[in-house]
Formats: sequence, structure tokens, C-alpha cells
Amino acid sequence: MHGMEGKVVLITGASSGIGEATARLLAARGAKVMLGARRVERLEALTAQICEEGGTAEYLALDVTDCDQMEAFVQTAVEKLGRVDVIVNNAGVMPLSNLEERKIDEWNRMIDVNIRGVLHGIAAGLPVMRSQGGGQFINVASIGAYEVTPTASVYCATKYAVRAISEGLRLETEREIRVTLISPGVTESELADTISDEHARAAMREYRRIALPSQAIAEAIAYAIAQPESVDVNEMVVRPAKASS
Repeated sequence: MHGMEGKVVLITGASSGIGEATARLLAARGAKVMLGARRVERLEALTAQICEEGGTAEYLALDVTDCDQMEAFVQTAVEKLGRVDVIVNNAGVMPLSNLEERKIDEWNRMIDVNIRGVLHGIAAGLPVMRSQGGGQFINVASIGAYEVTPTASVYCATKYAVRAISEGLRLETEREIRVTLISPGVTESELADTISDEHARAAMREYRRIALPSQAIAEAIAYAIAQPESVDVNEMVVRPAKASS
């Protein structure tokens, strides 16, 4: 199935930011989208809007850290939309702080959402894709999957992990399943809102002055999906070029 028309795409973290922008863009291009996130009222509104504009969308409350919920998310997509062509593992959190702050709960939260969440998506989706004879995982990492910065040690560690898991999945599935790692530079989203450390939050506000619109990452995701089945876009790093005047 070339292009986007009729493809069933599951998106985690779909209530805002990159997830929401991706849902809107793919639905507008003819994909059937299944949206998951914890904030159900936002999912409901987004789904209604997409359907009003002639798109096809379903939603389900989803906490990616819960493997059973992820299984239910994938199975609901199969029941309502018939198959699973693409899973966009997009849900992520970024509570930055220096290690000496010892914010252990925040470290564990990042590990749970950013690593386990992606693994749960793979675990739930892989058997379905295998039985269909194909599919695609798109894992949203970060430039933090390639470089480490102060306050971001644990965050970057989780994104390095997503990069490693994506590479392993690609090698294990021997081209039957396409695997794409998308690493956004600074992008407009609510990600920085999870920073509780005031020093790190102030630094991040300055760092994020030049940011990509989330639409830019949605376009990158759409590009990877729209390629012919024989083309596997392995990795994309998408950064802002310069401040728009």
C-alpha cells in the first residue's frame, strides 16, 4: 500500500504537540488514525474535529506505561479499523534536572514513559504486524539520542535507549517491518512543562526560543510512512534552521 490513503496509524501521546499535529496531518492525507493519550477530553475533541473535517479517527484512553492498556489500544484499532499499518511511539516526558538534585521519581517516570512506553508499543504491535506480513514502527526520539547535555543525563539516556531498541528491532525483523527513528530538535510542545526544577526550566526556556513547529515533525513522520514498502527510512534528525524573522 503506497502512500497514506487508507493506512491505519496508531499514535501515542496524541493529545498535544507532535502527536496531535501528526494525527491532523495524516488524517487529512487519508490515513485512518487511532489516537491514544491519558487526557481523554482532549482526544475526544481532536477525534471529533478530524471526523468533522471528513477524516477517520478513533481514540482510547492510554497510559503507555501500562502494558495491558497498550494491548487494548492495539486490539481496539484492529477491531474498529481492521488492521495496524503504523505505530507512532510518540509519548514522552522530559523533567530535566542535575543528577545531584536526586529527583529519583522523575528519573523513573522518564524510564517508564520514554523507554517502557516504546517497548510496550512494540510488544503489542509486533504480533499483529507479523500476522499481516508487514507494518511500520515510528519511534520519536530526540537529538538527545545522539548527544548528552547537562540536566538531561537521564532524558538522553532514555532516548539513546529508544535509538538502540529501534536498531535492534530493525535487525531482528529483517526488513519485514519498517522501523523509523525520528529525532526532533527543539520543537514547540508541552514537553518542557514537565520540568519541576526551576533552574533547569529557566535554562530550557532560553534554549527553546528557536523552536520548530510540531507540524514540521508531523511532515517528517508522513514522509517516512508515504515511502513505498521497499523503502525504509531508518533515521531522521530534524532541527530548526534559524529564528524566523
